[in-house]
Amino acid sequence: MPAASSSPPAALILGCAGLTLSTVERRLFSEVNPLGFILFGRNIDTPDQVRALVAEMRASVGRADAPVLIDQEGGRVQRLKPPFWRKAPPGAPFARLAALDPTAACQALRLNFRLIGRELTELGIDVDCAPVLDVPVAGAHDVIGDRAYGSEPAQVVPLARAAIEGLLDQGVIPVIKHIPGHGRATVDSHVALPVVEASAEALEAWDFIPFRALADAPWAMTAHVVYTAFDAERPATTSPTVIREVIRGRLGFDGVLVSDDLSMKALGGRFEDRANASLDAGCDLLLHCNGDMTEMVALARVARPLAPAAEARLARAAARKRTPEPFDPEEAAAWVATQLARVGG
Repeated sequence: MPAASSSPPAALILGCAGLTLSTVERRLFSEVNPLGFILFGRNIDTPDQVRALVAEMRASVGRADAPVLIDQEGGRVQRLKPPFWRKAPPGAPFARLAALDPTAACQALRLNFRLIGRELTELGIDVDCAPVLDVPVAGAHDVIGDRAYGSEPAQVVPLARAAIEGLLDQGVIPVIKHIPGHGRATVDSHVALPVVEASAEALEAWDFIPFRALADAPWAMTAHVVYTAFDAERPATTSPTVIREVIRGRLGFDGVLVSDDLSMKALGGRFEDRANASLDAGCDLLLHCNGDMTEMVALARVARPLAPAAEARLARAAARKRTPEPFDPEEAAAWVATQLARVGG
């Protein structure tokens, strides 16, 4: 294992191309020293393979505590799948249960995310890019859809809180997304840049509510969405106005702010420019997911060390992890399934 550097890591979260690190990836990671890594379906085979890859990633930077992220929401957004891992439900059935029995819904969702967190910690993964706090509106693109925990902000807040607590119960850091709200987007930011023309008052009265209520979350992920009420030119990820005045100001979020994936087509221009614009706007960390070596090398050229404020936020977030309490996962999964069966699963 390379010796851990005494200087701050680079403000980067990077992915890799396959089931193991290539020699080129290992060399890049060792030289660039990204803060951490992210896993996708292409990186997942068996539990032993995932554990080995996680260990290999951390060894490449010489830090056993380097964060390793994954998107494990449940439903259509989960990288760990059967037969080795449980098929977790999306947000929508918990929202339906909440309309019938709010207490049971919150208990079931917290337990659901304890189950997810247990699977992650067994693999060495310690950051989950969940839960979604976005509130879809009529006519919006289905990129959020059944991932949401309700069709109104008041429904989303208690359920999202339960998801956050369930992950923290298992020693996993949650990442709320997509701040300050992706629910009005009429296009998928993976393929195009959404432009939201709602007024500041409309956004305050709807989209911002869950993010303000859960502003004490340890991490948040930005939305690649233009909000013309605040910045008609730049998406939140690269907008100093949105990050400083809205996310840090109006919403009061002072946790770790990570960009959404810089390789998404919502962002244009060179990767060096995307990186600089995101950091200049106020992101603490840059996320790059697809494992493309050419793109990662471009990011490495402009990589910056973690800012002191980001280091402090990361330390506060890490302190939120709890020591997991023992529980019976089979019994817990059966109870969650029984509750969701009350509303059709």
